[in-house]
Amino acid sequence: MIYQVTHRTTFTYTQPVAISHHVLRLALRTHPRQHSLRSSLTIDPTPSVRSDGKDYFGNPLTHLTIQTPHSALVVETQTTVDVNKPEPIHLDQSLPWDQVTEQLQGAMDGEILDAQQFLYDSPYVTIDDDTYEFVRECFPPGRPILAGVMDLTSRIFKEFTYEGGVTDVSTPVKDVLKARKGVCQDFAHVEIAALRSLGLPARYISGYLLTHPPEGQEKLVGADASHAWLSAWCPGLGWIDFDPTNNCIPNGEHITLAWGRDYGDVSPINGFMVGGGHHTPTVSVDVSPVSLPSIV
Repeated sequence: MIYQVTHRTTFTYTQPVAISHHVLRLALRTHPRQHSLRSSLTIDPTPSVRSDGKDYFGNPLTHLTIQTPHSALVVETQTTVDVNKPEPIHLDQSLPWDQVTEQLQGAMDGEILDAQQFLYDSPYVTIDDDTYEFVRECFPPGRPILAGVMDLTSRIFKEFTYEGGVTDVSTPVKDVLKARKGVCQDFAHVEIAALRSLGLPARYISGYLLTHPPEGQEKLVGADASHAWLSAWCPGLGWIDFDPTNNCIPNGEHITLAWGRDYGDVSPINGFMVGGGHHTPTVSVDVSPVSLPSIV
């Protein structure tokens, strides 16, 4: 499926900004099931300095310096991206989860070393006894790892309430686990912490999700939003995505932006400024399927 993704962020400041520096992670990541056909990045005011590269995890990265005094900053990306569905996965045919933990402690080949990076506490994902107790019933001894992850994904979907405004990016996993409320990034953090508490690698994924309007209604412009889910590692199959917010394995309607240990590694716009006072961000996201002839 080919999609057109538009992500527009506007920062409005109560006082002029004299100079600002920013780090952007807004270019879609390329991986075996996804590649960009064309993309553009528009910034107003125009930066004096811009450099593009990749971060430690291989995510596209843009550094900006804006030296023009400004009271507003507009950052917009437009990307046409080709996303393929994953191959069918037989959850019950994956390796037992406890055998996977043994492999992670054994041979040190490149794939295992890469997976081990996602085993430990990170700034927004910490492990405690409550997290371990929460996940245990999904992973009895000998259970296939992917069947256990899907069970955990479904449990979070059923037991947690999606509710905005009750958390922010810094809300600890233990608080989300206790309240059973939050948004997609919270649910991803909870599941990542749960898997890591068992000694299983899990990484955080930011991106977009194609949304469908209610039957008989038109899709509202700008009504889509950024999304978050996670990926679990399974020997022989690699990284498999799971979405606890929607109780599914992504099947072609999830568009990957970046991945890392937690939200802090993939925040779309970071930076600092001189001046500005208080600022108000406004975000508009559109994800729309397009046909092949429109991009030729």
